[in-house]
Amino acid sequence: MKLEPELLPALKDLLYRMADDALILGHRHSEWTGLGPILEEDIAFSSIAQDKLGHAYALYQLLHELGEPEPDRVAFFRDAPEFRCCHLVEYPNGGYDFSLMRHFLFDVAEQWRYYLLEQSRYEPLAQLARKVRGEIKYHVFHATQWVVQLGARGTEESHRRLQQALETAFPLALGIFEPSDYEEVLAHSGIFPGEQVLQQRWLEGIAPILKQATLKMPDLSDVVPAYGGRRGIHTPYLQPLLDEMGEVIRSEPDAEW
Repeated sequence: MKLEPELLPALKDLLYRMADDALILGHRHSEWTGLGPILEEDIAFSSIAQDKLGHAYALYQLLHELGEPEPDRVAFFRDAPEFRCCHLVEYPNGGYDFSLMRHFLFDVAEQWRYYLLEQSRYEPLAQLARKVRGEIKYHVFHATQWVVQLGARGTEESHRRLQQALETAFPLALGIFEPSDYEEVLAHSGIFPGEQVLQQRWLEGIAPILKQATLKMPDLSDVVPAYGGRRGIHTPYLQPLLDEMGEVIRSEPDAEW
């Protein structure tokens, strides 16, 4: 499709949201390398982290083709107010229970987001969505298996901790779907149907899995979504992570690697 001038900021906002989410969560997942509760999980989180960083790179490359700086520049030389990631991905890993629940809630949302984007009229994004969704299918499978295992087939302690992780992560996860100023533009142009459509698909997707895991999903009417990240208002955890991520490249910004 030909991009009309009014579509460009809407498309860039969407791509930055997705890319920044993937970049930051990829780095959080990578922090489990060498620390997983079992070797299998050590490998799994490391592999998923690698996929997330690959998704971020591909999305930043689409942005570069739309006139934004090249991927390494936007990944490592922006400060927190310039990022558009949701609060969920910024939080420290904490225990395995929180990281697992974040992984589950986020990747079910991502699976549906990329499913919807396969129909996007912006063909470069639709092509990427078709490729990425196949990878995310395995992320969702991994997260689902462990949520059900620890929720329904584990111990009272594992069930309690997973329920607590769900209650902590749920309002943060709702921040994934923070509406933008471009909802109508994106939907009308056929690029993306909107965050509320995605949130409804997500709720329908996680409900049967949580039921199978014998976990109680919080009542939406009792939860305040953690909004702000999509507009550059972040938790105290993001800037220290960005400082760490960019420490090497910022020390020699003109070096060729």
